[in-house]
Amino acid sequence: MSDHTGAYIHGTAPDEQRRLAGLNRMTNGPFMEFLRIAPGMHVLEVGSGLGILAAEVASAAKDVRVVGLEKSPQQLVSAIKAHGLSYVQGDAHQLEFSDASFDLVYARYLLEHVSHPQKVLGEMRRVLRPGGRIALCENDISLVRLDPPCPAFEKLWAAFASYQLKLGGDPFIGRRLCRLLTDAGFLDIELSVQPEIHWHGSAGFSWWIGNLEGNLESARSGIMESGLGTKEDFVACNVELSTLVRKEGASSHFVWNRAAATR
Repeated sequence: MSDHTGAYIHGTAPDEQRRLAGLNRMTNGPFMEFLRIAPGMHVLEVGSGLGILAAEVASAAKDVRVVGLEKSPQQLVSAIKAHGLSYVQGDAHQLEFSDASFDLVYARYLLEHVSHPQKVLGEMRRVLRPGGRIALCENDISLVRLDPPCPAFEKLWAAFASYQLKLGGDPFIGRRLCRLLTDAGFLDIELSVQPEIHWHGSAGFSWWIGNLEGNLESARSGIMESGLGTKEDFVACNVELSTLVRKEGASSHFVWNRAAATR
């Protein structure tokens, strides 16, 4: 999640790490099914973050070997301490692995943060064996829908997107996965979505709204320093989301964009 060459919009503060751990708990199950882990696979996770998903992949089938690549020293230390798997520090733009080394290479919530996603995909293709599979899951934050409408949130959400673009990332990259994989030379491309549908009274509703708020909080200083939002905007947004969580009939719709292909 944090492999990049410029500034990472979310940062690595403790509160943000807790949010990311919660996001793993919320989203790992469906993504594990999407990966289709088989016994004996040699797997590379590009942008392993806290290492939570890589640990689940390693235990998904017999004799699965997983390497987690992460650029952030802070997250790498946390991953090694917590899970003890094979994690290495490196840049997704220049993978230090031999050609055709892996049966499966995957990345999740990564391409939105890198400066040259096409180069990253080229490297992922290079280290895949012929016939090997790539799996991606990415953001298009324009797909967030809250009801009743939350104009203060929507204003800051647009500011968040503008700030990420300013940093050199792409908050809408999920809509481009098919084209990016095609241009990188992948075959047999398949698109799918992983839904995040929550409503008042459902188990994940308050956590998901808190996750959206946490996204904004992680970029608060940058948004404000860039003149894209004010303290008053954040106060209004926080009040609005707190009200939404308690409102009967409230709901939130979002989907992650997924793509899989072969070399």
